[in-house]
Amino acid sequence: MINNGTIPSDWIKAIFVPIHKGGNRLVVKNYRPVSLTSVVCKQMEHIIAGYIQVWEYRDWLYKGQNGFRPGHSCESQIITVCEDIPDSLHEAARLDTIIIDFLKAFDLVPHDGLLKKITASGEDSRAVIWIREFLIHRSHS
Repeated sequence: MINNGTIPSDWIKAIFVPIHKGGNRLVVKNYRPVSLTSVVCKQMEHIIAGYIQVWEYRDWLYKGQNGFRPGHSCESQIITVCEDIPDSLHEAARLDTIIIDFLKAFDLVPHDGLLKKITASGEDSRAVIWIREFLIHRSHS
């Protein structure tokens, strides 16, 4: 599949299931969609993600980026901010903070721009083709 850039159609078909987050079960906003996909496809996604994790080791990512990186999360970003505030107060230094809610931010990433960046990074073209096929041909029910 990697060599010929194809993905079986049942791998890229997702079934959305609503998962209750809390609160009133009659309120739609209290649910989040979870995408159930092929276990084999999930394994392939992890292989591809591990393959392109080389970005971590080439220092191509901003050191303060916490999203979509192994060992980082929203919580690690909050911890960093909570450490920076008292440090700045102790040093009498200025601290500017901008807080932005990136709700569904990854869902809004333009796929063509993402693919251009991955291609420009020098990644193996086979991985880029696989990612393109995965992004373009995904479907859900």
